[in-house]
Amino acid sequence: MNLDRTLLQWARLAGRWLVAAALAGLGGGMLTIAQAWLLSQVIAGVFLGGQGLAEAAPALAGLLGVFLGRAGLSWAQEAAGAAAAAQIKNELRERLMAQLFRLGPAYVQGEQSGELTATAVQGVEALDAYYSQFLPQWVLAVGVPLSILGVVFPRDMLSGAVLMLTGPLIPLFMVLIGKSAQVVTRRQFTALGRMSAFFLDTLQGLATLKQFNQSQARVAQIAQVSERYRARTMEVLRLTFLSALALELAATLSTAVVAVEIGLRLLYGYIEFQPAFFVLLLAPEFYLPLRLLGQRFHAGAAGAAAGRRIQAVLALEQAVAGGPPEGAGVALPEPPRVIMLEKVTFQYAGRSEPALDGIDLELRRGQLTALVGASGAGKSTLAYLLLGFLQAQSGSLRVDGVDWRELSLSAWRRQVAWVPQRPYLFQDTLAANIRLGRPEASLAEVQSAARLAGLDEFAGALPLGYDTHIGEQGARLSGGQAQRLALARAFLMDAPLILLDEPTAQLDPELEDQLGETTARLCRGRMAVVIAHRLASLRHADQIVVLERGRIVAQGAAAAMLAAPGGALADLLGDFE
Repeated sequence: MNLDRTLLQWARLAGRWLVAAALAGLGGGMLTIAQAWLLSQVIAGVFLGGQGLAEAAPALAGLLGVFLGRAGLSWAQEAAGAAAAAQIKNELRERLMAQLFRLGPAYVQGEQSGELTATAVQGVEALDAYYSQFLPQWVLAVGVPLSILGVVFPRDMLSGAVLMLTGPLIPLFMVLIGKSAQVVTRRQFTALGRMSAFFLDTLQGLATLKQFNQSQARVAQIAQVSERYRARTMEVLRLTFLSALALELAATLSTAVVAVEIGLRLLYGYIEFQPAFFVLLLAPEFYLPLRLLGQRFHAGAAGAAAGRRIQAVLALEQAVAGGPPEGAGVALPEPPRVIMLEKVTFQYAGRSEPALDGIDLELRRGQLTALVGASGAGKSTLAYLLLGFLQAQSGSLRVDGVDWRELSLSAWRRQVAWVPQRPYLFQDTLAANIRLGRPEASLAEVQSAARLAGLDEFAGALPLGYDTHIGEQGARLSGGQAQRLALARAFLMDAPLILLDEPTAQLDPELEDQLGETTARLCRGRMAVVIAHRLASLRHADQIVVLERGRIVAQGAAAAMLAAPGGALADLLGDFE
């Protein structure tokens, strides 16, 4: 019946609002009973008792008060439900974003961005109807009918028995329909996530599709994906309309049974008019909360399907979520001097072999270490360990003798600068992109970092200087300018540990030489690790570490290893030039 345990636990995030919505709804139900009683009294008094306006005035004034009270409580119920849903959605979005940041790139790169976006946006939004409508209606579907039975039974046992026997038919139909609804709603939400991922992939690869003349073929694929989502949506709508028909039919026939048995008894004088009319007025109100629950049942099913996906992300406890919580742990009082890795092992979920297998490595301040190896050897995984994106599953990683797991993760990342091959640039100004690691930095500090990275001349030629927007993913920058921006970020951070996935690997030789000098200036006097793709990087290194299938197969001083005629490094040198 869509009362998912996890979704009920999340309801505690806005418990007071949900309780207020339920109480307002129950109060409205009580006023409905009062309204039926007053109306039956007025009609019986006027048409059978011959009362005039003066005699009926108090009851009519009471009816007016009841009408106003029901309107106010109805508004309060909707407002409280909306406030509860908004509070829960905000909290869940914050948790989702915090979890994605905690899991880091190792998890996100294995997922489709569009699907994650759909989960964080449409998925969370699908919970709105669940908490603002479906969950409060559950309380009303139980409380209001029981209250009505409580006032009907003392006045008319037969009608009370009919209501009690026919009322459970509607929940029974909902249970039977719910089994199918869960399946088709889950399919619809999955189809929505896949469609979102497909559309985002298409937009990001639009230039490539045009280049290879595949845009029309992609349009046909978009039509197929859209058709699958349309079919899933139509399944949900078909089931919604069929269930609404079944529930409305059950409620209508049950009300008719009550009306017939009351009418026959009233005709033969077995029941008085006022209690008969009172019960007849309450009969539709008895089934109304159950019918509304049926109408909102599919909103609850959509919320439950989205909630399961959200919970699946929040419940992830992988090795990628390593280290202490943000802000927790010990902060190092000074820049690290030595990082020791001993028997470090890490294996990705679903992989048959470890990405790192028994790594022993020492990194020292003032030393440049070059990581060498074929694709998949474990170089990026080792860099992710040092960045705090991954946690070793066995072995130890110590910073100046302190276990890495005891360090403050946020404080540690402030001591690490990362310069990848393809830096991600945000749709923002040049200055904001450089300030990424130090948002509080002044413009003078930004300009100084850009000067050290060789970016100041380019920035000075821009229309708005450092306030110029660089476009989505740095669309207005060349490859070399994007790499200089990444180096400027690192210069501005002034971090004691520099990690580089050789930023000059994709550039032409002349620009590579220019940036190579800038990179060497950045690494000077710091603890530096470079994932080497070119022989030039090895010549500037102090030590070389050769990785193969997650293991260190050779390591030593760069000069000695480059001079050696054979060995693991010599086998790789042919691929460097």
